[in-house]
Amino acid sequence: MGNKPAGKTSSTELTAKHIALLKANTKYSEQEIRQWHAGFIRDCPNGKLDKKKFAEVYKQFYPAGKADNFCKYAFDTFDTNNDGTIDFEEFLLAISATSQGNLDDRLAVAFDMYDISGDGQIDKGELTKLITAMYDLVGEANRKGDNDPKKRAADIIGKIDVSGDKKLSKHEFIAGCKNDPVIRRMLAPNV
Repeated sequence: MGNKPAGKTSSTELTAKHIALLKANTKYSEQEIRQWHAGFIRDCPNGKLDKKKFAEVYKQFYPAGKADNFCKYAFDTFDTNNDGTIDFEEFLLAISATSQGNLDDRLAVAFDMYDISGDGQIDKGELTKLITAMYDLVGEANRKGDNDPKKRAADIIGKIDVSGDKKLSKHEFIAGCKNDPVIRRMLAPNV
């Protein structure tokens, strides 16, 4: 009965198939997945997290900053099917990748967020935009001298660009962040 096509589940249902997929791709137990799902549905009753709600959640963690700019990049990274919303599966895989993954996995997620153009490289312009967004997020007002986002982006690229093309590949980004604790704190603070 009802109007649901055969084989389709609603975006609020957590099926055995979803649980199996999430258990296989995260370190969460079935009980933890169910707990995350209950909280997600409580906050997003339609099973979809939109950009506005995503920014509201981020603002709770950074009340002194402006989260909108940073959230735009983070949201686009986590909305893997590019439908303008984050469903529970995308949400939990993103949470897992940024909190449970090994250092390389978490740095790869950070790289994907910084690679705004999606060309597999981070250039000075992309890095400048992200550094500016991070400053906005944490309420950093001093943007002069060494704190100038353009200068900071150029310094970081100059320091970890092994190939000399003035861009960072994913490999250069991960290796550079792993080998330089200052850059790692700046570009991947939660890693």
